[in-house]
Amino acid sequence: MTAALRAEWSKIRTLPDFALLLALTVVLTVAVSAASSAAGGNGPDPVHAALLGVQLGQAVAAIAGVQILAGEYGSGLIHPTLLAVPRRSRVLGAKAALLAGGVAAAALAALGGSALAGWLLLPSLPAGGLPRAVTGSVLYLVLIALLGLGTAAVVRNTVAAVGVVLSLLYVLPVVMEMLTDPQWQRWVYRLTPSSAAQSLQTTVATSALPLGPWPALAVTAGWSIGALALGLLLLTRRDAIAYGS
Repeated sequence: MTAALRAEWSKIRTLPDFALLLALTVVLTVAVSAASSAAGGNGPDPVHAALLGVQLGQAVAAIAGVQILAGEYGSGLIHPTLLAVPRRSRVLGAKAALLAGGVAAAALAALGGSALAGWLLLPSLPAGGLPRAVTGSVLYLVLIALLGLGTAAVVRNTVAAVGVVLSLLYVLPVVMEMLTDPQWQRWVYRLTPSSAAQSLQTTVATSALPLGPWPALAVTAGWSIGALALGLLLLTRRDAIAYGS
């Protein structure tokens, strides 16, 4: 495992895409959050408004998770990678560990910057629910990145994997809003991975949420673990040929 970590770290350091995506996660999250705070909160929950940038930052974190593996299928680098480390579980584990560490650092900077902007721009920002919202949002972004990695291991194509993950994050909630039956809406909310962001950042009338913050985060973790488990199964059973190549 140590050799796999060293090999993956060497690739990440020499390829600018991953670092650029982490930087974009920070910049876009803070920018949208600051704009929301500058607009005055736009609603009864200033904590949610101050951390609104996570709604955009999650997309970049997901793309980072996809790119760290699917990018190798697209470039053909996956072949020397698997020759250097024949144990494919170690390859995926090393990628997951470095991805989680990198996204966690970026998420801490992004959420810290968003919270600071909220304190400066929203005098009514309460201190009570903010630590929980920030901590949960950091974990959420890490899980979304791992969901992207697992999806990439299943699909092995960058565009297709990004489409799948972004559909889960943005299209499924829209479908939920189109449902006319409140019971169906509640069930879809409980099963949607992106529901954790809404629940974690809500500090007003939390009892009305279909799913509490930490159970919602557990649902997102289930999606990420499931995607990684399926990706690992397929990674160990298939040849290293990308879809469509």
